[in-house]
Amino acid sequence: MKKIYPFLILFFLTGIMTAQDRPQPKPGNAPVVNIKKPQTFVLANGMKVLVVENHKLPKVSFNLTLDNAPFTEGNKKGVDDLTSSLIGNGTKKTTKEAFNEEIDFYGANINFTSQGAFASSLSKYSGRVLELLAEGALQPNFTQTEFDKEKAKLLEGLKAEEKSVPAIANRVVDVLAFGKNHPSGEYLSEETVKNVTLADVQANYNTYFVPENAYLVIIGDVKFKDVKPAVEKLFGGWKKQAAPKNTYPNPENASKLQIDFVDVPNAVQSEISLVNTVNLRMGDPDFFPAVIANQILGGDFNSYLNMNLREQHAWTYGANSSIGSGKYVTKFKASSAVRNTVTDSAVVQFIKEIKRIRTEKVSDDVLKNVKAGYIGRFVMQVEKPQAVARYALNIETEKLPADFYEKYIQTINNVTADDIYRVANKYFLLDNMRIVIAGKGSDVIAGLEKTQIPIYYFDKYGNPVEKPATKKDAPSNVTAQTVFQNYIKAIGGEKAVTAVKTLYMNGSTTVPQAPTPLTFTSKLDSKGKMMVSLSMGTMNLMKQVVNEKGAYVEQQGQRKNLEGDDLKDMKANAAPFEELQLAKRTDLKVDSIEPINGSDAYAIKDGKITYFYDIKSGLKVAESKVREQGGKSVTQITNFNDYKEVKGVKVPFNLIQNVGFELDIKMSDIKINEGVSDADFL
Repeated sequence: MKKIYPFLILFFLTGIMTAQDRPQPKPGNAPVVNIKKPQTFVLANGMKVLVVENHKLPKVSFNLTLDNAPFTEGNKKGVDDLTSSLIGNGTKKTTKEAFNEEIDFYGANINFTSQGAFASSLSKYSGRVLELLAEGALQPNFTQTEFDKEKAKLLEGLKAEEKSVPAIANRVVDVLAFGKNHPSGEYLSEETVKNVTLADVQANYNTYFVPENAYLVIIGDVKFKDVKPAVEKLFGGWKKQAAPKNTYPNPENASKLQIDFVDVPNAVQSEISLVNTVNLRMGDPDFFPAVIANQILGGDFNSYLNMNLREQHAWTYGANSSIGSGKYVTKFKASSAVRNTVTDSAVVQFIKEIKRIRTEKVSDDVLKNVKAGYIGRFVMQVEKPQAVARYALNIETEKLPADFYEKYIQTINNVTADDIYRVANKYFLLDNMRIVIAGKGSDVIAGLEKTQIPIYYFDKYGNPVEKPATKKDAPSNVTAQTVFQNYIKAIGGEKAVTAVKTLYMNGSTTVPQAPTPLTFTSKLDSKGKMMVSLSMGTMNLMKQVVNEKGAYVEQQGQRKNLEGDDLKDMKANAAPFEELQLAKRTDLKVDSIEPINGSDAYAIKDGKITYFYDIKSGLKVAESKVREQGGKSVTQITNFNDYKEVKGVKVPFNLIQNVGFELDIKMSDIKINEGVSDADFL
């Protein structure tokens, strides 16, 4: 069952990416900025309050931040996430419904986490909104009912990420960079979340939601003389208490440049991350040179990495880098997602560009443009109250000079090419860097071995493992016909499957840059007709149709009739269960046995298409297709998960297709022999 025609998604995706990811115009000369200094006072319990009066607009924002040291959660990792989810779900004085209703009445915005709270509103309602923020933060009502709901949601999210290549890659990057026993290396798992109880959440809140390292930043149309007594009244009763100050050894970087490989058999892209840990504080002399060096390497559209991997080679939608900073150890990371076939080549180019910034002085023009762009973004941020709040908070928590942001532009302009060269060698540690790759081992390991970089193998949780097995030969007595027949039997039997005349599927998915989830609809008729669409609300974004006259694709009112191989491919898709026809063919054979999603599957090739059927269950678990795109061969794979029975036939309620990112479609409604008419295929 293959219900998504790949280039339909790619048409839409390309439009979004082109609109969002084009080079930005070069900014002009930056103006002098003037950031107003806050008036401050400290409560007896230790909470510090910073107030910045700004009467330009009748708005106020409140930002409560707990600047606690990071901590590990051990076998109850997830307790802090659940604490964040539960704060704000009603208070000891007000029900969840009444609390939210009052916020809506004032047109205010309010959010709570285990690390603080944020609220904003019109200034005429600010007094009451501050009261609600204090009530929600200091008097949360943790109930078993809400706890069970939030815990179930967290577990469902983990389940959804189980086969996500980006999620696996991000987890292993942090495990290997920091270690599992470090706050930044710990990860959520089904086991640790299930260990968490309501009592654990209450204990976590009581231990860490304390005022010693708390900062309340108030910005907007308020008067200091009015807000001070209000804050003292609302927060003065917060019991004085200090959070634990846990310390952890600094993680060690790799002893040499190495590839740390995670085999994800369902991947058609490799997630590549080059990473090493760094200690960089905002007050360090290296801070501005380091962030500008990162912009040059991978922080801008015109960066070394993006211009190489995206613009020159067209291997990816984007390549980037980032460098963390703060009081605690962070990381430098350069990353991209590339096609399996170019994984080894992309690794070589990553290394080339990092070597380049470590060995070649950046040109004056490049340095000038990057600094100008960075300054331009800073100037735009200065106009936003939330940014001003963050600046005020940074000065306190990072112990920065009072004029840090007044001198921001000057300090950036003082960065030289020699500074870039120096910090690139200090923080981009190519000789001690891990190249963490999550990808399909059978497709990419052979190429990676040719790079001569040592390769170590890990599972999806960062545990060392042996080199993964690749393809195996299928037994001689297993034929394509028996595999297809076993699939038909597994989903309900030939009689039940043949009785399916129409198939209706409806679900939802998300795509990058789209503001809301998209609705996915598929309708198929056993007579060879098909309609698949993606819509946003009432607006139809894309539609593909196969009928007795031919096939076409329509996007935002523009129609394209299909011909040749595209028409042939579309017609091949137009069947509820193509295995009924495939089982009659004698020219197909089982090509191999390959690991798919942790289990062995028979692979049957039919031209540019490969079908995968789980050896044990008989169900189709994946389907791949090689397409020509931009003069290059691109493999697109669809995974079929969560089979459920509908009128005696099992169908997948979850389709995951890789189209440059993971398009995860979850079905909410599937109907057999209803919900479809001839009018759907016009």
